[in-house]
Amino acid sequence: MSATILVINGPNLNNLGKRDASMYGTKTLADIQDDISAKASELGVVVKFFQSNHEGSIVDFIQESSGGADGVIINAGALTQVGYSILDALLDAGLPFIEVHLSNIHGREKFRQRSVFASKAIGQMAGFGPSGYIYAMDHITAVVNS
Repeated sequence: MSATILVINGPNLNNLGKRDASMYGTKTLADIQDDISAKASELGVVVKFFQSNHEGSIVDFIQESSGGADGVIINAGALTQVGYSILDALLDAGLPFIEVHLSNIHGREKFRQRSVFASKAIGQMAGFGPSGYIYAMDHITAVVNS
């Protein structure tokens, strides 16, 4: 049976490709999801994508989907610093999760450098652009298949 990985993207990530290319690159979210799907196929895992600009919708998705999942990759976007309800949903789900950020949040404005997820995530990919999702997919797959 194939592992299922939830890939969750938060606010404004639906606007990738239109945002500051020097910070976020030129790929759209659909482009990134295509890359993730190709990697998932190579790894023999199933991915389920979700994006929302609303914190409660992300919580609902985690609660509704975690029962059939094995791991989570999350880019919470601007909710990284304040998304405690998302963190609670992830912890309640009991699934390993990896935090991803296209930019290096640790080199940005002070308020962006803190993550409510970092201490509970099994890892964080920050500053690798869209490749961070691929690195996260490699790692979460190794973790859930071990």
